[in-house]
Amino acid sequence: MDKSLILQGRELNTDHVKQVCDLLRKHPDWSRRQISIELCHLWDWRNAKGDIKDMASRSLLVKLDKLGHIKLPPRRQAPSNRMRQQVIQSVSHDTRPISETLSNVQPLKLINIAEQKAAEGLFNCLLSDYHYLSYRGHVGENMKYLVMDNQERAVACLLFGAPAWSVASRDNDIGWKATTRHNRLQFVSNNTRFLILPWVRIPHLASHILGLVSRRISDDWMIRYGHPLYLLETFVEQGRFKGTCYQAANWRCVGQTKGRSRKDRHHNLSVPIKSVYLYPLVRGYRKKLCQVIARVP
Repeated sequence: MDKSLILQGRELNTDHVKQVCDLLRKHPDWSRRQISIELCHLWDWRNAKGDIKDMASRSLLVKLDKLGHIKLPPRRQAPSNRMRQQVIQSVSHDTRPISETLSNVQPLKLINIAEQKAAEGLFNCLLSDYHYLSYRGHVGENMKYLVMDNQERAVACLLFGAPAWSVASRDNDIGWKATTRHNRLQFVSNNTRFLILPWVRIPHLASHILGLVSRRISDDWMIRYGHPLYLLETFVEQGRFKGTCYQAANWRCVGQTKGRSRKDRHHNLSVPIKSVYLYPLVRGYRKKLCQVIARVP
C-alpha cells in the first residue's frame, strides 16, 4: 500500500495493514469474528461507552480484503448484516384521515424505539411502506422515533444515523479539516428519514416535531452511545421537496451536494442534487466540533 486510506472512519497506513497481516498469519485457524475482536483490542478500538467496535472492525477487514491488501479466511456462517437480511413485517395500522389543528392533537408523544422495542415493528412497517426511499433496516449508531398524537394515533416517523463522511458546504461551515473531521464526525447525526404519514394533514406538524426531537436527541444519544451530539444535518432532494419544514424549524441551508453518493469512489455516479441543512444543538458547535480530541471530556 503506497499511501494511507480511510476505512470505517479510521486512517490506515502500511504499518496498520502489516499488523492485520501479522494477525492473520499467527492465527490461521481463527474465524473472521475472532480476528475482528482481537484487532479491536490491538488498536483499542472502542466506542464512547468503552465497548469494542466489533462490527466496524469486521467491515474494515472485509474492505481490506476486497482491496487486495489482506486475505481473509472463508466465512464460517452467513453474514448477519441486518441491512441485507431484515425482512420488514407488515403491521396492522389505522389509515383513517387525520385533518386537525396542531393544538387539537397535542401533546405529541415521541417514542424512542431504543427504549420501547414493542413499537419497532410499527415504525419499520410505516417507514418501509410510506417513505419514498422505503426502509430495509439500519446498522451503526442510530436513533428511531415514532410520533403519536394525544389519541395514540401514529402521525410521523424519524430516523437519525451516521452523517456523510465529507460534504464541502457542511465542512466549510464548521471549519473542518480532514483530520479534525475524522476525530469529531461522531458528534454529528444525519436525519436520513422523516415521514409525515400520508393520511395526516396537520398544519405546522413537521416543524413542531423537528423542534421536539432537537431538544432531546442529544440526551437520548448519550444514554445509548455514551456521547452527545452537537449538530444535526439532513439532505433535501431538490425538485422533490422545498425544505419548508426544516426552514420553519430554524435549520439553516448551507449549500448543496455535488450529485455524488457516499459510495461514489470513482466520481462516476450521478444522484439527485440535494440541499444541505444544518441544525446546531449547542452554542459554540463549531468550536466543539473542531477540538482535536478523540472523546468528550
